[in-house]
Amino acid sequence: MQTLIEKIHALCRERNAVILAHNYTMPDVQDVADFVGDSLELSLKAAATTSDVIVFCGVHFMAETAKILNPARRVLMPDTAAGCPMADMVTADGLRQAKARHPGAAVVCYVNSTVAVKAESDICCTSSNAPAVVLSLPADRPVLFVPDRNLADWTREQTGRDIIPWDGWCPTHQHILPEMVEAAKRAHPGALLVTHPECPAAVRHLADRVASTAGMLAFCRESSHQEFIIATEEGIIHRLRRENPGKQFHMAGPRMVCPNMKRTTLEKILWCLEDLSGEVKVDEVEAQKARIALERMFAVNKSAAAPVPATTD
Repeated sequence: MQTLIEKIHALCRERNAVILAHNYTMPDVQDVADFVGDSLELSLKAAATTSDVIVFCGVHFMAETAKILNPARRVLMPDTAAGCPMADMVTADGLRQAKARHPGAAVVCYVNSTVAVKAESDICCTSSNAPAVVLSLPADRPVLFVPDRNLADWTREQTGRDIIPWDGWCPTHQHILPEMVEAAKRAHPGALLVTHPECPAAVRHLADRVASTAGMLAFCRESSHQEFIIATEEGIIHRLRRENPGKQFHMAGPRMVCPNMKRTTLEKILWCLEDLSGEVKVDEVEAQKARIALERMFAVNKSAAAPVPATTD
C-alpha cells in the first residue's frame, strides 16, 4: 500500500503540480514540498513556475499572490480557512480613505495583505526587501506603509525615510516580549539573538541580527557561532536544525505559533490534489492592478541601484 507521501508525489506527477510551502508550516509539510521559503522566495517561485497546478501551503494572501502572478494556472489551498489576522487589519476602503488623508504619499504594501489592498498600492514589499523598496521611491515623498506597524518602524530605522505606519501587526510576533527574550538570553548566554522585523522595536533592539526568515536561515548557516535564539514563528526551527545539524537553536519564548500556518496537513494536501479542491479565485480587475505593484517590487529586487542595508539578507 502506498504511503501518504508517495500518493502525494504520484498525484503531483499526474497533475503536473508543484507544492510550495512557507517556512512556518508543519515539518512534514515542509518535507513533502518541492520548495520551502519566505514570502519573497515563494512569490518569485510562483512567478517562475511552469506547472499546471500550484498547491500553496501557507495562508490565504500567499495563495492569492500566486494566483495574481499565474492567472492561467490553477492555485489550490489545502485549507482555505488559513487566513492572516494582520492582512485582515487593512481593507481596500480603509486604505483609500488613508490615501485621501495623505494625497502625496506613496503606498508601500507588505505582501501580507489581500489582493484588493495590493490593488490600491503603488508597490509591494516583503520583510526581505522592505528597505530596498522604500529607498527606490523618491526621497521627498512620504510613505504610507501597510499593514504592519513593526515592519514599517524597522524600515524607517533602516532608511531614515518619512514613513506613515498603518496600525496593524502580526499577533504571533507582537506577543514576543522583551522580558521573554531577556530570559532566553540569560538561559543561553552564548547564543546570538536573531529576530524578525515584525517583532516590536523593544525586541528588535535586543537582537544581534534582524532578518526575514530567509535572512535568518542564511545568517545562521554562514555564522561561525554554534548557538542561536530565534524570535519568530516556531516553524522555522525545523528547517534551521535540518540545515545546520551541528548547531543549537532555541525559541525566544513560548506561544510563538501561528495557528493558521499549522492548518495545512499532509492529508489535506492529498485531498486537494485528488479533488482539485480549494481553488483560489481573485477578481480579475483587482488582480491586474495588484500585479503591477508586485512587478514593481520584483524590479527593485533585481536592481543593484537599490542597496539593501546590512541588517537584511
